[in-house]
Amino acid sequence: MNPLNHQLFEWIGGGFAPNATLLWLSMQLAVGTSWVMAAVVAFAAWRRPSDRLYILGTCLTAALAGMLAQEIAAVLKHPRPFMIGLSPAWIAHGFRGSMPSTHASVMFTVALCFLYRPRLRAIGWILAALALLTGWGRVYAGIHFPLDVAGGLLLGGTLAACPALASRWMIQRVRPARPPLPA
Repeated sequence: MNPLNHQLFEWIGGGFAPNATLLWLSMQLAVGTSWVMAAVVAFAAWRRPSDRLYILGTCLTAALAGMLAQEIAAVLKHPRPFMIGLSPAWIAHGFRGSMPSTHASVMFTVALCFLYRPRLRAIGWILAALALLTGWGRVYAGIHFPLDVAGGLLLGGTLAACPALASRWMIQRVRPARPPLPA
């Protein structure tokens, strides 16, 4: 996995001689899109009262994704690109493990939860685009490898199924049983 990860980083990352405009953009995306995503989720909860409970479940699932990503990264202790000399850390960052990306785990969990819900799907596509842009920004800025972001997507996708399945289960439990058809 390391040779593939290193090669992908060489193609995507800014390295030691990044394009100044792309570096600035990556730094803005790597840090700022989390706040944009939070605002979009809050807006969705305000505009879609019938989905508020689902959105709350999504937020709780995203918090779980963040905690799990931190725990997995602590166990795997996968170094970041700047830790092994592939790039400077263009954004100040700690030296903890990078796999999976916590930002990607949380953001993809939220985006995919929204995509699972038909009434929230249009917003989900916006959130997925924000998650992808954030992942690119964090790779370009030298604080993640591409597969760290992919690991966040995998964790987020796994956890995002939980609110969707719970919602379906609750609807089936609450919905009154239909009486049998007359023979």
